[in-house]
Amino acid sequence: MTTKQRAYLRSVASHLDTIFQVGKGGINDNMKTSIADALEAHELIKCRTLDNSEYGPRGAAQEIADAIGAEVVCVIGTKFVLYKESKKNKDISLILKSI
Repeated sequence: MTTKQRAYLRSVASHLDTIFQVGKGGINDNMKTSIADALEAHELIKCRTLDNSEYGPRGAAQEIADAIGAEVVCVIGTKFVLYKESKKNKDISLILKSI
């Protein structure tokens, strides 16, 4: 993913609400499955880590992304954004024309 694509996804994600939280329960298979399903439906989601989580936001984002084949778009504070191209519900086009 190029820096322009990443910047575009960050701008789209700025208006999204957080839909998943990583708390003291950590990251389990059920959470990974739910996040993968949400990414299939929306392609871009925002998550956050709670203060009582054993994971930091960067570690949680990377572990989830590696497990489900997604990309970490950005990590800001306790929030992180994940992207995975949908097979059925493709809404976001990352093909940017060069100037």
